[in-house]
Amino acid sequence: MMNLTELQRKLLATARSNPPSETVPYAFHTRVMARLREQAVPDGLALWASGLWRAAVPCLAIMILLGAWSYFATPATAPGDLSQEFENTVLAAANQQASDAIW
Repeated sequence: MMNLTELQRKLLATARSNPPSETVPYAFHTRVMARLREQAVPDGLALWASGLWRAAVPCLAIMILLGAWSYFATPATAPGDLSQEFENTVLAAANQQASDAIW
């Protein structure tokens, strides 16, 4: 782990040993520091929230399209009750095991 105070001391000593050139404009460091302070720190939660809100519209459109497709694609004269067919499908394995236990 690096000691931050030691690093700061080394950086300041190196900067003091290298005087600025005459080609550097006056108060250049002040302008650089002011520009660094201008830049806002990105907020991670705000980025996630904006992405999720942008994704809500396509998800809603997909939901509506799939709902309409399932409503119009199923025949109106579907035999039987869907809930009963689902229950029979789910319990088919249990019924099979029960009938195998009898024999």
